[in-house]
Order: sequence, then structure tokens, then C-alpha cells
Amino acid sequence: MTEWIECTLDKLGEIVGGATPSTKCEDYYGGSIPWITPKDLSSFKGRYITSGERNITEKGLASCSAQMMPKDAVLFTSRAPIGYVAIASQSVCTNQGFKSIVVNEKADPLFVYYLLKYNKDAIEAMGSGTTFKEVSGKTMRAVKVRIPLDVSYQKRIAAVLDSLDTKIENNERINDNLYAQAKAIFDNHFINIDAIPAGWRKGNLLDIANYLNGLAMQKFRPQGHEIGLPVLKIKELRQGSCDDSSELCSLSIKPEYIIHNGDVIFSWSGSLLVDIWCGGTCGLNQHLFKVTSDVYDKWFYYLWTAHHLARFIAIAADKATTMGHIKREELAKAEVLIPCEEDYTSFNSIMQPIFELIISNRIESRKLAALRDELLPKLMTGEIDVSDVQF
Repeated sequence: MTEWIECTLDKLGEIVGGATPSTKCEDYYGGSIPWITPKDLSSFKGRYITSGERNITEKGLASCSAQMMPKDAVLFTSRAPIGYVAIASQSVCTNQGFKSIVVNEKADPLFVYYLLKYNKDAIEAMGSGTTFKEVSGKTMRAVKVRIPLDVSYQKRIAAVLDSLDTKIENNERINDNLYAQAKAIFDNHFINIDAIPAGWRKGNLLDIANYLNGLAMQKFRPQGHEIGLPVLKIKELRQGSCDDSSELCSLSIKPEYIIHNGDVIFSWSGSLLVDIWCGGTCGLNQHLFKVTSDVYDKWFYYLWTAHHLARFIAIAADKATTMGHIKREELAKAEVLIPCEEDYTSFNSIMQPIFELIISNRIESRKLAALRDELLPKLMTGEIDVSDVQF
């Protein structure tokens, strides 16, 4: 049996804060030193970070209390938002929103990364402050954790979780490449052309797809002991999944308002975005369109909707008072080119398999993320032995 011990975070390495050089001095910024802020981690999906949006100079580093974090330092955001984690893939420094751990020989950096993710909620609860919560260095050093004494066992735990995250990242890279190819084909044949090919015709978005607005789900709550269905709102669409904070609706809503993997969803109010939903079965809330067609495949109406998105966003911004939106009449004004049946069939033979693979990869990644999230607490508490985990 592997021995587990309880200790405080400062036993696993030095806890180091960051700082910000004065923004009034131009000489402090634009240098060669990577400078990481919580904002950089807010949109960062990987584990190893190389740089942020901005660099600072040697002069800027010397002007403040920021320190250089060595490669493999574990960066943890300690000021709201608390709990973003990354590992430095090279020497970096951070702003004051971090309490980083320069890991010693008692711990594996990748294991500490997952350890902090597991303890994120507990650490966040230790934060204090009125304007915004912050975890102090003293508090961070005193955080109690339970770890395997054997570093090689820590590495085995980290390797299991890392393999899942690596597969997810590989799927994302594949999908980025697939989408870039599909977008290039679409642009070359439908957007960047000098003349409309013979047999093609002009139309609008409403000619190629149906845009079904969702329901005011507060009127369709689960009744009695009904389990309910997660509600797809703008937040869920943006993050790609529902979660424990998602509202619930009744399972008895009309079938056309139930969303499944592979459905094209267009948020037309507030934050305008269009995506192919792969976050599981849910109910469609108002302010979101479910986009379908009985004639054309989803690649066709998805790419045309996405093509007009920038213009829709500009229209919504011009009209915005409290929450910008577009009206259905704007869909009728959004021009599209509709190819002849022979040409469409030819394009479809190429594009449909690309989009099917993109959807398949995204669904697989969602399942892998769910497995990782299920394994994380069990591995981090020793509930299951890492030797028992097989894929």
C-alpha cells in the first residue's frame, strides 16, 4: 500500500507572489520576460503556459517585487477569480494575482497542478476581502493537503489525468485543422468569387434553414418529482456544456425544443455566437435559435450563419440599450449563395464527413473530460489505486 501523508502546501515548495510594474513607465513593458496575469489563464485551456499577452523588461522586473518563476513552477491565481492553474513551461513572472509554488523534491509539479485543481474550491473559500476575494501568502502556505509520500506514485497519478487532458487537446488541434480546411473550401467557393456560377442563385439565411427561437423556460419548470432537463442558455453555449448551476426545465416540453449533440445553435441576443452543440441533451431557452434544415446539411447553414455573425454583432451593438440583439428580419437580409444540386452534392461529399468528425471528436472530448473530473477526486484522495485505472 502506498503511504499517504497530510501536510501544508509550503512543505511542497516555496509559495511566491507576483507584482505589476508601473504602467506609467513605457520602459517597463515590451521586453523579453513573459509576464502572466489571471486574464491570460482565464482563456487558457492547456496545462503548460509559455507566455501571456504582455512581456516586461529587465528594468520593469527590477522596479517591483515580482520574481522570476523557474520552469515547472505551478502558477495559481489567488485573487478573484481564484483557482486558475498552469505550469510554467519556461521561466516566467506573474502579477500580484498569483500565489505560485516553486515545487521542491517532495512533489511532482504535474501532480501539484492537479492537486490544486482538486483543492480549488477549498482554497477559494479561504479567500478574504470586501471588494474582491484574495488568498494571502500566509493562507496559501497553510493550506492542508493529503499526498502520496512516494513521488513516483504522484507521477503515476498525474500521468493518468494528463493522458486524458492530452487526448482532449489533440482532439481540439485536429478539429481546429479540420475547421480551417472546411472554412477555406467554403470561402474559396462561396465568398471569394468574382461571379456567380451557372445554375446557382442568390437567397438569404431563411431560404436555407429554419431558425427556431427557444422557450421562456421559467414557465416550464420540472413538476413534482420530475428530474428535469438542463436548460441551454448563453452561458452554457459559451462554455460548451451544462453544469450543476444550470437551470432545469420539464422533460415534457415539445420535442423540437430539446437540443441534442450536433445541433446548430445561434445566440441572437446579448452575446451573439453560433456553435455546434456537443454538450448533451438539454432544453432550448429563449434568445437562442435552433438552426435546422430539411434540405441542406448543417455545414452549409452553419458556415453561412457564421459568415454573417460579425455583421450581426455590429447591428446588435448599434441597437443596444441594455442587451443588444438582432431581429428575424436581419436573417432575411443576410444574403447567401445556393449552388445547383449537382455542385451542392459535390461539396456535401467533402464537407459533411469533416463536420461529422469534428462533432465526433468534440463528443469524445466531453466524455474524456467527464471521466477526468470523476477520477480526479478519487485519485487525489486515494479512494482508488492508480494501478486499478485502465483505459
